[in-house]
Amino acid sequence: MCRYAEYGPYKNHFACFDCRKVFRRAAEEGATASPERVIVCPDCRGPMRDMGLDFKAPPRSDVKQWQKVALLYRAGFTYHSCGCCGPGFRPSKLADVDAFVEENTPISEAERLLKQFEQRRG
Repeated sequence: MCRYAEYGPYKNHFACFDCRKVFRRAAEEGATASPERVIVCPDCRGPMRDMGLDFKAPPRSDVKQWQKVALLYRAGFTYHSCGCCGPGFRPSKLADVDAFVEENTPISEAERLLKQFEQRRG
């Protein structure tokens, strides 16, 4: 059985990429009940990003790891899971993010055909 369904309540992990901090907010506070609600950072008042329950923040001083996390988030990769098998592989280095995103971002049939066409022309 999934850990997050069986035990709880768990708090959602929200990251502020500017402050390089993580705060946890309970679902009762509106974190998951209202997706359009913006959770703001208590320090800088900027928007916080819902990273999922499996997110472990890098040390605040590790700027490259925070850049990696921000790039993954912008590409649609967070740390949400049911708790039984984790969110899946994530690259460990900033330099590996571009290749990871390229390999793991689903593309439409039209994009796939366009890539094939470009490869044949080039």
